Amino acid sequence: MDWGSVAGLLLALAGILIGQALEGGRIGSLVQPASFIIVMLGTLGAVLLQSKLSNFMRAMQKLALVFVRQVDDRNELLSRVTLWSMVARKRGLISLESFLEEESDPFIYKGLRLLIDGVPIETIKEIYNTELYQYGELERSAIKVWDSAGGYAPTLGILGAVVGLIHVMENLSEPSMLGSGIAVAFVATIYGVGFANLVFIPIANKLKVISQAQMVKREMFVEALSCIYYRENSMLVAERLSSYLV
Repeated sequence: MDWGSVAGLLLALAGILIGQALEGGRIGSLVQPASFIIVMLGTLGAVLLQSKLSNFMRAMQKLALVFVRQVDDRNELLSRVTLWSMVARKRGLISLESFLEEESDPFIYKGLRLLIDGVPIETIKEIYNTELYQYGELERSAIKVWDSAGGYAPTLGILGAVVGLIHVMENLSEPSMLGSGIAVAFVATIYGVGFANLVFIPIANKLKVISQAQMVKREMFVEALSCIYYRENSMLVAERLSSYLV
């Protein structure tokens, strides 16, 4: 569990509720189902209209990554690559087959398999460049769903405010009805701006960081394949790949 993300979300929510209480307002007044429905369903509809369903589903699946602690295993990968380069230099690329059974990452397994099968490094790089490009496009498309939600939500909040004001204007002759209409108007704006800036946009930015880290790791491995292919000295391999650890 990434407790930093959990704490951030709770602090943001607590800040709003505590501020409302300090101003003498009721916490319950921030709970307006009509405002919530206008903002959330409106934002959901706009995002679905803009995005492919596959991108939307991928974005929903990636939400879990925001609250799961990400392990940076690039140092561990560097150690393995250094070992592979030593073995390949002494015994040849075919000797790397003994490491395949231990490899659970499909991306890394594929690279080792291609090396062992004697595929030229230029061809391997072409394969991986295409794969990295496609991976990056899929990641950007999924993250854009959350970015878009952060853009649409405030506008839907304004729309909810207008709906609430229309309700107020329709009931000017009935003072008892004015309070609920005004509440919907102002709370809809809070929902729109709040969800955008405290939830949707932070999620998008967190996913960008996670995606970038994965991209760096994959680029590091592709560079490592080249080092192994040319039987470079293990110390030189470690030195060359150390720039990916920054």
